[in-house]
Amino acid sequence: MTLFLASARSRLLPASVPFRFFAIAAALHVALWVALIFAAGEFTQFRGGVGHALGAAHLLTVGVLTMTAVGAAMQLLPVATTRPLAAVWPTKTVFCLLAPGALALIFGMFAAHVGAMIAGATACAAGLLLFAGLLADNLRRASSMPLVRAYGWAAFVALVLLLALGFALALDNSLGFLADHAGLALVHMILGAFGFMGLLALGLSHVLVPMFALSSAPKGRVAWAGFALAAATVAAAIIGALLGLPSVLAGACGLGFAAALLHLWLMRATLKSGMRKRLGLSFVLVRVAWAALALTPLFGLAALAGWGPGGTLFGLVALGGWLMTFLFAILQRIAPFLASMHVSRTGGGPALLSDFSAAAPLKVHACCHFAALAGLALAIVLDNAPLAALAACVGLAGALAFGLFLAGIVKTLASGKI
Repeated sequence: MTLFLASARSRLLPASVPFRFFAIAAALHVALWVALIFAAGEFTQFRGGVGHALGAAHLLTVGVLTMTAVGAAMQLLPVATTRPLAAVWPTKTVFCLLAPGALALIFGMFAAHVGAMIAGATACAAGLLLFAGLLADNLRRASSMPLVRAYGWAAFVALVLLLALGFALALDNSLGFLADHAGLALVHMILGAFGFMGLLALGLSHVLVPMFALSSAPKGRVAWAGFALAAATVAAAIIGALLGLPSVLAGACGLGFAAALLHLWLMRATLKSGMRKRLGLSFVLVRVAWAALALTPLFGLAALAGWGPGGTLFGLVALGGWLMTFLFAILQRIAPFLASMHVSRTGGGPALLSDFSAAAPLKVHACCHFAALAGLALAIVLDNAPLAALAACVGLAGALAFGLFLAGIVKTLASGKI
């Protein structure tokens, strides 16, 4: 991966660009666990609706996940596609729209303030539409890695639909013009978690996992079958949610389980053929995230079967277990690599990755992250708000540890020297 990034220096953004997204994601990660401490009573039975639990959910989705994904995609896609972004200023504009928009949207949900929700949704939509345009332009100009491009285009379509529906849902809180707000909110969740974020994560996995393992990327009909299954899962789930057909949603869960197993088989083959076998703590998180990916459709089936906690567990496993775990695993790998490209040693020469090692905070984060997710899952099953609050306190300790890790890298970047 070091050689790969070193050969792609011309396509690297200024360090301040991706790291501003990573920094605010880390800050909102802390805010997420604080919010869950106070929203514990609502969280264990959350099924939708404006309030503290919805605000906490969007702290995760719009705050932590989207900020991390946009920052990573802005940097990694130009490297993967070998096509640099046309200019840096649009990326900075995305941040200037998305960051305050996310804060306003989340505040509006916590405070049940419709005006703040609409203003925040408008700013978020503008920022993410600009990001979608940059994504589309980069994919259009790229000729390499067709499978990654396919995932990127599918994620682009899902993002555009997600933004349109999210804005409509925000307006509906004031105007009440949607006939089935709850059904469309489910479509919104599917588009966000599995369409935009999910397909983007799966696509970038075909770049990142081979880079980390020093292996060849998955190719051929099996890899394309994985994409087809993933895209079909999202499409079927959207149709089932729109039409209110549990049988179609169950079929989507079946497709999703098959897509997850095929993706895991491809990733296992990639790791097995790689020259680097010791991948460290980050891949402990990656493997846990992959397990959560496989479990997600099973919890979806449980929810459809009428198991009370199934719906809330479905959201926790998909958003927290899979996406958040995976993104933080990737972030703890790419942040030091990217920083090493922009920092030099005091005595001369490029910085080494060992210069950015901070094993203790990352171990604390991993232990607390796993314990917090397990505690939240148990709290949901038992409908136990005090246990959920305790689990959120453990998650907060992990978030602070991860923030300390990232703050150390940002401090070194600011000085420009090791």
